[in-house]
Amino acid sequence: MQVIRGLHNLRISHRGCVATIGNFDGVHLGHQAVFRNLLEHGRDLGLPATVITFEPQSLEYFAPDAAPPRLTRLREKLQALRDSGIGRVVVLEFGPKLAAMEAHEFVRELLVEGLAARLLFVGDDFRFGYRRMGDYALLEEMGRAHGFAVSNLNTVTQGNLRVSSTRIREALTQGDIETAEGLLGRPYRICGRVAHGAERGRMIGFPTANLDLHRRFSPLRGVFAVLVYGLEDAPLPGVANIGTRPTVSGDARYLLEVHLFDFARRIYGAHVQVEFRRKLRDERRFPSFEALRRQIALDAGLAREVLGLVPMTVP
Repeated sequence: MQVIRGLHNLRISHRGCVATIGNFDGVHLGHQAVFRNLLEHGRDLGLPATVITFEPQSLEYFAPDAAPPRLTRLREKLQALRDSGIGRVVVLEFGPKLAAMEAHEFVRELLVEGLAARLLFVGDDFRFGYRRMGDYALLEEMGRAHGFAVSNLNTVTQGNLRVSSTRIREALTQGDIETAEGLLGRPYRICGRVAHGAERGRMIGFPTANLDLHRRFSPLRGVFAVLVYGLEDAPLPGVANIGTRPTVSGDARYLLEVHLFDFARRIYGAHVQVEFRRKLRDERRFPSFEALRRQIALDAGLAREVLGLVPMTVP
């Protein structure tokens, strides 16, 4: 998959495409339906399907403290786009320059001069440009003037409710992994590189692989039964805590700590994917490290049962 970072990296060879624009956080079933439609029209026209997205997302730039938790980092999103069959992605940096760009200028520089798009898929509520002055009607008007068609994205529903990143985020926040997985069309995973930690887990008998989430907030918080991909051919079972570690330090940043069962190899620097299978409990503060150790032992036992390593005895 070709990734083009920024308007300044568009070349003549990139002209001529069918395209869609959006954040596509999570790359859920609704997004995947859009991509299938995009790919089909691209094949009919003999043009590449191009996804245009933003990094960071606009609300993360304008109001970082109010922005909703990310479902996917850029790396995870690009992998999901690749898995969906998309061959080209344009990543636009959302910063002062893009925030100040007038809507007409955005269409001219990106869709007309940069990509020479023939067909554009967007939602009818899509807004863009300085002060969000651009809308679907403006795209249609400029499309007639510059030779590209605009098509409205069809809403995908599940259980009479719209499939959306917001619904998935709400499900994850509530610990409803099953609903989130159904809306995503795949298990929910977080990827990251294993970093050095304080090794407090090792001192109490539960060594952990620590992953910095590289995000201000997380839709998940608590203790989970997990599977970890990327270390061996088969996924490795474990128990994970995601949060701010209130017993240890109460960090402001979110951290994912994974204890792998019956695994002793050092894996610093390894890139892994953590798949969340079931929430076991909320994160909480314990009065001592001994109390924390006892609770982790209980969590690990329940996670083993959830993952089918011993007969299930706890619902």
